[in-house]
Amino acid sequence: MPTGGTWREMRGACVALTRERRSITFHPDIRMIQARPIFDRLAILADPTRSRLLLLLDRHELTVGELCTALQLPQSTVSRHLKTLADEDWVTARADGTSRRYTMPGAALDPSARRLWHLVRDQVSATPSARHDLTRAERVLQERRTTSQSFFSSRAGQWDKLRLELYGGNADLSPLGALLDPGWTVGDLGCGTGQTTAVLAPFVNRVVGVDESSAMLGAARKRLNACPNVELRSGRLEDVPIDDTSLDAAVLSLVLHFVVDPPAVLAEAARVLKPGGALLVVDMLPHEREEYRASYGHLWLGFGDQQLTDWLGDAGFHHVRVVPLSPDPHAKGPGLFAARAVRVPTS
Repeated sequence: MPTGGTWREMRGACVALTRERRSITFHPDIRMIQARPIFDRLAILADPTRSRLLLLLDRHELTVGELCTALQLPQSTVSRHLKTLADEDWVTARADGTSRRYTMPGAALDPSARRLWHLVRDQVSATPSARHDLTRAERVLQERRTTSQSFFSSRAGQWDKLRLELYGGNADLSPLGALLDPGWTVGDLGCGTGQTTAVLAPFVNRVVGVDESSAMLGAARKRLNACPNVELRSGRLEDVPIDDTSLDAAVLSLVLHFVVDPPAVLAEAARVLKPGGALLVVDMLPHEREEYRASYGHLWLGFGDQQLTDWLGDAGFHHVRVVPLSPDPHAKGPGLFAARAVRVPTS
């Protein structure tokens, strides 16, 4: 039960939000019509199930099935509430192969609605049911991560051949090495077998390669044994084992579609980059090859321009540019893009 102070906070917020939505008038009917949006929003958030859904979608992008598991509710119930939330612009959905992924719109959410949600969120997140929901959601995300890591454990020795077969020669970044400053420290985040690390090493002062898969790192050590300026580290990309603001540039090459939480990975890339440092992301354009999930451990079926631009902006980057790469006629996989972004300088 909300305390008296909480009710006063919510009442004050409602008054302020209502004033934002209407001009001053003394006619009661007009006031009621113009103030109605705030009451509609309150009615939406008053339902405990919808508030629990929003709490999860404020943190993660999830499918209906994943939400059912986290909330322990039937699909019909979850779908009904998602439709209500979507109709009122509280959630957005995007196609991902044969699935649809839902999330809160973040910065695109109306400012008055965002302030109201923050008040409600503080109350909902303190409940036992919400804490259990978040715990189950983390297990769902861990299952995604396990699927991806199982692929790498079994395919490390074949990765270079598979990568060439799927993406062709356009995934090779070797011609770009000459553009790098020879004094730079560059991070190869999700270095895999070290193919990109080997390309970068001759052109810069130091390369730090990070990967979660011990099998991939083993293959990378063999490849990079003769490169004295390369350091390989084991770690998750959501928690990169690199100090803050220590890299001049970073690369995420064909790795983002394997991670559970791409926005978190991009935020980590921003953390380890110096202000003004550059990030290069190479990955797949959106596609519908659902079989890649089971065959190759992919968690995401490519990324759209606006989706990636929004994530990068939220992570602390600006000057984002996304460019589709020319298709390789011998590649069997989806088309690729290269995206460049700059870490926002600190004021």
